[in-house]
Amino acid sequence: MTMNIAQLRAFVAVLDAGGFSAAADELGITQSAVSHAVAALERTLGGPVLTRHGRPRPTPFGEEVLPHARAAVAAASAIRAVAERRDGLPSGTVRLGAPPSVCQGLIPRLMSRWKAVHPRIDVAVFEGEDDEVADWLARGTVDLAVLVDPPSAGGVPLTRDAFHALLAADHPLAGEPEIGAADLEDDPFLLSTGGCERHVREVFRRAGVRFAPAHRIRELATLLAMVRTGVGVSMVPGLTRAMLTPGLAMVPLTERVTRRLVLTAPPTTPCHPAASALLEAQRQDTESGPELALTSQEQ
Repeated sequence: MTMNIAQLRAFVAVLDAGGFSAAADELGITQSAVSHAVAALERTLGGPVLTRHGRPRPTPFGEEVLPHARAAVAAASAIRAVAERRDGLPSGTVRLGAPPSVCQGLIPRLMSRWKAVHPRIDVAVFEGEDDEVADWLARGTVDLAVLVDPPSAGGVPLTRDAFHALLAADHPLAGEPEIGAADLEDDPFLLSTGGCERHVREVFRRAGVRFAPAHRIRELATLLAMVRTGVGVSMVPGLTRAMLTPGLAMVPLTERVTRRLVLTAPPTTPCHPAASALLEAQRQDTESGPELALTSQEQ
């Protein structure tokens, strides 16, 4: 059996990028070259690894192959990074997973700091819900992740992000300096199910108010649109402020509930050298002062 890293890299890229054309752009080769690489891999393995109708998906056989392909591609990338680091400057591309509000409100600042310290390291951002991001890190889909309230003490603390009430801008309470969960009892409550439910439940518990969402919404953009049009009110992390559009307002909650955001490497596999460099840079940044602070406007 003869296969090569280029074939495995093409297979992984098609799935991660969402198609052959997008994979070609990511790899810097032609779409035809991607197709030939995947086809050659399938001939070598003796069976199809992708379904090609609509968005490419792994076949059952491809599902078995995928984690090993990811490991091989990651190992090859790490070896290349080690070789390139001989001049003392780490390089390579780091895949970073994070929840939507973190991608919008925090990642741009982190990337700006990292670029100043490690100009030869590029960061590719993967956006997903809390549980998805944790699973990506465990599976090796990403090299680093910003996890929400991770159970272990590992990683580098970034910030604590307080939850706020999310209201339409013309809501009677939108101009208040602070409100409690009890103040929202008369409004239909819209719950974000992307990882915030346990924090929101804690707000209601502290307020002694019955938790009875009128709607459960997975996509944060949909939640914002529904609140903006007056369907109801919600509670969201402070970093969501970066995603606000005209017609929306965020008000601090009396019941102060926060989520802890931690930059974390894979727990059981070797860390990519470039990812280790970013993690160390962030650790030094954290040790030189308090955890990455939100601006007063965001708090």
